[in-house]
Amino acid sequence: MAKRLVILGAGESGCGSAVLGMRKGFEVFLSDRGKIKSKYRNELNELDTAWEEEKHTEEKILNADLIVKSPGIPDKAEIVVKALKQNIPVISEIEFAAGYSTSKLIGITGSNGKTTTTLLTHHLLSGGGIKAGLAGNIGKSFARQVAQPEQPDAYVLEISSFQLDGMFNTRIHDAVLTNISPDHLDRYDYKLDNYIRSKFRISRNQTSSDSFIYNLDDELTCNNLNYNTGKATKLAFSIKQEVQNGAFLRGNEIIVRLLKLNKEFIMPINQLTVSGKHNLYNSMAAAIVASSFEIRNQVIRQSFSDFVNVEHRMEFVAKIKGVNFINDSKATNVNSAWYALESIDTPCVWIAGGTDKGNDYAILRDLVKEKVRLIVCLGLDNSKIHQAFASDVDLIINTASAKDAVDAAYRFAEKGDTVLLSPACASFDLFEDYEDRGNQFKKYVKAL
Repeated sequence: MAKRLVILGAGESGCGSAVLGMRKGFEVFLSDRGKIKSKYRNELNELDTAWEEEKHTEEKILNADLIVKSPGIPDKAEIVVKALKQNIPVISEIEFAAGYSTSKLIGITGSNGKTTTTLLTHHLLSGGGIKAGLAGNIGKSFARQVAQPEQPDAYVLEISSFQLDGMFNTRIHDAVLTNISPDHLDRYDYKLDNYIRSKFRISRNQTSSDSFIYNLDDELTCNNLNYNTGKATKLAFSIKQEVQNGAFLRGNEIIVRLLKLNKEFIMPINQLTVSGKHNLYNSMAAAIVASSFEIRNQVIRQSFSDFVNVEHRMEFVAKIKGVNFINDSKATNVNSAWYALESIDTPCVWIAGGTDKGNDYAILRDLVKEKVRLIVCLGLDNSKIHQAFASDVDLIINTASAKDAVDAAYRFAEKGDTVLLSPACASFDLFEDYEDRGNQFKKYVKAL
């Protein structure tokens, strides 16, 4: 008799898990408390997969042999709590798919920079002739790709803390931890230590032949290396000090040094297509992974020089009457906004706000004082931004739509300014997601 697989959540990861589950002979049932998008509904029907929407029917869920849960569903959700009480395993899509993958797994996590680092790593590997899949919290579902008959040499996986929480046996061969800063604390009982432990789960099943790649300049990472329970070789990257095994900045060059391969790679930073201190870190992490695959140095340099960054991450939109408009809608936490502001070298009109996740804006105050002329709030409740920065800028304006925010920013911006959308908050008060927020921003900028 076929084992029963129940999938909670009908987004890309859930429907990808349904594809893999059907291929592996499970009896699959998918349940979503919300409305299922038509493209996924059509796919489930073509697969002949049983499904329901706008409810969770307990008798159809709590008879599962295995539950794959969307990362957006918290562990405290009532149906999840009931399943765990009945000793039904509840895992993430990454865990489910990894059980059927024979490819090398490169996992990239961190509070900030993981998307750019993931895309950079995938780009470097592909440029070096490595057949690499791109999955996780980006692109097509990992499970959907594992379901295909032909498999790549490696998968580059962007992995969020929510996905890591549902991973127990997955072995990540090359694990990258870009940094740790307070984020999503509402999901972790507002305890930073819980969130830090979650991030270090990426290393838990690593062996001595694997690599753990981490930011030596990141205080929270370095102070909690005891949570790195795997046995992998530690490879550090730093822009502040030279490292013997990993990557560092010397003058205007990135140096990658891998003792195991007796290899050194040098990359002038003026050949990078991404700017800002944060992207030096991202580039170092990606370069370490690419070098470990023994890709030729010349090929890595070429791939760095033709890399195009992700949409909604420091994306140039337009220059209108001498004012630059930058879309950084993917900056959903304070640290991401810090990196964005740090990389701006002109006076700034900052568009910020949205759904606050327990933000502490204190780390932004020095940058705001130095660079920001005025703040345009984009959100339903902007009180915390007013409280944080009222004495640091000349003006704070409230808006509750992308159009109003763009119009206000344009009205007050001066020639030579940069209008930066870098919200430091989630988007769900006014938008479907950060992509919807960024797309609306771009639409109204281009309509000016």
